[in-house]
Amino acid sequence: MSGSLGTPSNWPRKLWSIVFIVFCLEIGLFLLIYPWTDFWGDNLFLSMAPRWTALWLNGYFRGVLSGLGVLNVYIAFSEILRLRRFAVPTPSHTHTV
Repeated sequence: MSGSLGTPSNWPRKLWSIVFIVFCLEIGLFLLIYPWTDFWGDNLFLSMAPRWTALWLNGYFRGVLSGLGVLNVYIAFSEILRLRRFAVPTPSHTHTV
């Protein structure tokens, strides 16, 4: 029964995969949405480095960050598919001859 879903050796790997998926989804959705909100211009980074304000508020820069967000969401969904693809199917019934 080595390598089946029920073995304890697979659970740490699956747990880290799930943590990675959640992390990528959170970062991806944040980078996808937050640069386009009204809160983007009111943050600590702009007050710390005022010379970066023009870049920080530039639409192209926001688009690049949103692109990174899309990439993170894509990575998360590809990891979900990878987990599903390598899952060992459980037989619904056994045939005895």
